Amino acid sequence: MLAAMSASPLPPRSPGDACARSSGDACPGALRLHRADDGALARIRIPGGVLTPRQADALGQAAERLGDGELHLTSRGNVQLRGLAPDCGAELAGLLHEAGLLPSERHERVRNVVASPLSGLDGLGSVDVGPWLTGLDRLLCGSAGATALSGRFLFALDDGRGDVDALGADLTLLGQDDGDALLRVGHVDEVLRLPAAEGPRAALTAAEAFLDSARETGAWRVKDLPDAAAAALPAEVLRRLRRTGTTVTTGRRPRPLEALPPAHGPVPGSHREAALSVGVPLGRLVPAQWRLLSGAGELRLTPWRGIVVTGIGPGRADSMSARLADAGLITGPGSPWAGVGACIGRPGCAKSLADVRTEAGAAVGPAGRLPVYWSGCERRCGHPHGEWIDVVATPGGHRISHVRGDLATATATVRDDPAALAAAVATARGART
Repeated sequence: MLAAMSASPLPPRSPGDACARSSGDACPGALRLHRADDGALARIRIPGGVLTPRQADALGQAAERLGDGELHLTSRGNVQLRGLAPDCGAELAGLLHEAGLLPSERHERVRNVVASPLSGLDGLGSVDVGPWLTGLDRLLCGSAGATALSGRFLFALDDGRGDVDALGADLTLLGQDDGDALLRVGHVDEVLRLPAAEGPRAALTAAEAFLDSARETGAWRVKDLPDAAAAALPAEVLRRLRRTGTTVTTGRRPRPLEALPPAHGPVPGSHREAALSVGVPLGRLVPAQWRLLSGAGELRLTPWRGIVVTGIGPGRADSMSARLADAGLITGPGSPWAGVGACIGRPGCAKSLADVRTEAGAAVGPAGRLPVYWSGCERRCGHPHGEWIDVVATPGGHRISHVRGDLATATATVRDDPAALAAAVATARGART
């Protein structure tokens, strides 16, 4: 093992990244399938992660009829289907259209919206982001210009609790107790304050302003803009909003909170029907698990590869929780799988150097203080935000780092020894700095 090293910038994504500007926007979607080692892959955008039982059932049918049967949750609350035949695109599109999951073919890859999953359920947020979600999605799908957004550009709708505000979105709406909303553009400290009802249209205006800047700079996300262009963008958004008559002022952003998933178990609150927060080990759901979930109520897929099940009738929460736990899902505290994530790894990804999902399962132990994410290569597809333990397969073994923000401190490198790797990961997860 290597001794602890000083913090250094997190290594950049590989130049071969499918979403790199130099290679064209090849991010997969529902209509543009990506060829992987285990077959074609489809990524279905689900704004806010919200699925009706009918839509969830349609996704399950698509996975079983056209793919390997499994559904994979992403770090943006979307769903990936794997093992698809390369010629299944038309049939998949038909299933999604019928279920209302493909309202605009031209916009299907730009409907990247995360939202506070417990909004309106537990009474803790300042606003219910549901109207924002439906409004923004409608505006996006109605905007010809929005089709130029990349498949990775991200909107976040935070009800004021700070959960998805901390996920590093390109544009964030943050609810306030006084009925206003804060619009944050990228990661600058300056925010724009405006009436909450104007939030969705303001977010689209900001996205259009970004696109105008991106045409000159070649950026695909706000963080890719040159410093001067990123610093100037909020002022340009302010100018455009005032030109439309929107009442808007400037201010400083509140300090973002740590991006934490909802606690697993029944959701406390003053709602008439019960809700359950369920964890999904490694974000992977087999058909029986998905059928059980889709038959339970409306689903809200979370950016932490979990699911909030809403609309559970009175008296059903405990029995449903027990059934989900029996099916291998996380429905309470203390699960060793809590906070453990991994990319697809081998054999599904040709770039991966290891079967990191199997390795993560072999290393599962008592829950640690920090989440841990296993990556099969330096691209770290789907990694979390904030602070976590980063386990990356390299030609020389597995490098373990403590990541906080954009800085990574390497703590150990472990060669091919599963026991030593599990011990090093457990130590890193529990270490306090």
